[in-house]
Amino acid sequence: MFELFENREQAGRALAAALAHHRNDPDLLVMGLARGGMPVAAPIARELGAELDVLIIRKIRAPGHPELAIGAVGPDRVRVLNDDIIAHLGISATALVHATHKAREELAEREQRYRLHRPASPVKGRTVLIVDDGLATGASLEAAIAWAREAKAGKVIAATPVAAAEAHQRLEKKVEEFVTLKTPWDFQAVSRWYRVFDQTSDDEVAALLEQLGPLATDKPGNDVGHRNCH
Repeated sequence: MFELFENREQAGRALAAALAHHRNDPDLLVMGLARGGMPVAAPIARELGAELDVLIIRKIRAPGHPELAIGAVGPDRVRVLNDDIIAHLGISATALVHATHKAREELAEREQRYRLHRPASPVKGRTVLIVDDGLATGASLEAAIAWAREAKAGKVIAATPVAAAEAHQRLEKKVEEFVTLKTPWDFQAVSRWYRVFDQTSDDEVAALLEQLGPLATDKPGNDVGHRNCH
């Protein structure tokens, strides 16, 4: 029987140990993929003494097959597509435009909900550590990596407790470092690798940003910066 992670926080602590060589890097920015990546990313940010921010990626759902991702969108109009699946399903250009638009609307709504008065953390020239709770197809992480490149990150690191072997092999070539604790071929689903895999709420994401994320800009006397992560 394979060993399970207890929950996202425990998985994050285990990942933090594997990322210890990045501790106290002044250029490090830990970014959790909303929503499930944030409880994994928070203990990493604490352990490494780094700022935490949220990265919102929305999957583009196949028309008529909402459980199937055909790509993903990220901030700044970044989009990645799985051309093989799109061709296999015979999705028209018009249907793809509509599906992309819906994903962008979801992204904008969630961005508004989490950000409030907090600016996004600056990325240019920094070491950006992108964290998720698991990697199945890799569509979300691929969009996140593309966004970080567009934003001119100095280095991009990916970290996830468990990654499907196929997705790991494909995406590790796109980053400077890819840290994962399990890369099974028989992946099935992210939830299979956790004892407790409750849905992460918007309130949890907002609370983690309040503790470890960029400071709100409307508070008197606050310089834009980050909180003490220790």
